Amino acid sequence: MAPKKNPAVEEMEDIRRALDFLSQDIETIKTKQDKILKLVEEVTQLRIQIEERDKKISELERKVEDLEQYSRINDVIVTGLKIKPRSYAHAVNAGSEDEPRDLEVSSAEQQVAAFLASRDIHLDVGSIEACHPLPRKKDNNTPAVILRFVNRKNKIAVMKQGKKLKGTNVYLNDHLTKRNADIAKKARYLRKQNKIQNTWVMNCKIYIRLNGSPEEAKVLVVKDIEDLKKYE
Repeated sequence: MAPKKNPAVEEMEDIRRALDFLSQDIETIKTKQDKILKLVEEVTQLRIQIEERDKKISELERKVEDLEQYSRINDVIVTGLKIKPRSYAHAVNAGSEDEPRDLEVSSAEQQVAAFLASRDIHLDVGSIEACHPLPRKKDNNTPAVILRFVNRKNKIAVMKQGKKLKGTNVYLNDHLTKRNADIAKKARYLRKQNKIQNTWVMNCKIYIRLNGSPEEAKVLVVKDIEDLKKYE
């Protein structure tokens, strides 16, 4: 008959076995914890890489946007002016020899120049590199006309006379990219809501004047529509 073990000894052995199992569990947990921490570190590094990549993409998009806008720097968009196509003018005049044939040779730039001259705005046709109507928008039967000047000096000279068109439905505007057009639209909305004092476009840059005293009413150039959120 085997001798009976001391209860205290049995209790110590039970505790030792329990500690061994616990130690194994702790080691397993530690191993899993190390793997989790490693995964967390990898995810953090991936997030950093994604943020850096997104930043580079944004910078590249900005450069492309700036280049696109710069390519339009000599353009003027004329809105509200109806231009008769030369083919239409030719068809109208071809039926009668008694009618004047001046419309037949009246190009788009000549028609624009003639209208501006009627408002005492001088436009040297020779300073225009290209002129043609833009595709019509669904809600507008009068297509806009784009004028591309040989140099910026000629463009600025015409734009400065734009105030003489007051009272007509014709306007002269810079040829903005979609992003800048959206910024200008948002700025005009803020002005109507009296959130800013004024806004304008000059040389394809959007300016705003803040509300407040002369010291507070700073003039800012807005390059990102997100920059306008603080004034909403």
